[in-house]
Amino acid sequence: MISKSDLEKFFQDEFAQANFSIESVSAEQVIIKKIIHDQHTRPGNTVSGPVLMEVADAALYVAVLHKTNLAKMTVTSNLNINFLKKPDASQNILAECRVLKLGQKSAFGEVLLYSELSRELVAHATGTYVIPK
Repeated sequence: MISKSDLEKFFQDEFAQANFSIESVSAEQVIIKKIIHDQHTRPGNTVSGPVLMEVADAALYVAVLHKTNLAKMTVTSNLNINFLKKPDASQNILAECRVLKLGQKSAFGEVLLYSELSRELVAHATGTYVIPK
């Protein structure tokens, strides 16, 4: 498995449009944070669904990269998300991701999305990434 600094360097050098921070990386889970700005909200002072989906997908990508020693050509083949609670737009979003199954051709993981300060669970996602040879 690669280190947090290796992952950060990859995103800085090769995936500049990624606008999240990697908070922690361990054998069990990866945590990323998305800073919420006005462009991430929708009416009702809430974080938009597409932003939550983006964060879930990004967290799963980071976790798969970590577990596969930077198999950077992995791609999302499935992402399922359940929105559980309206996330307050005044709070950043944390995503905790665990890879539940890692095979030679694919990885399956789970992402819990939280409002940062309240630690309220706002969404739950699962996804599959295809790992090319």
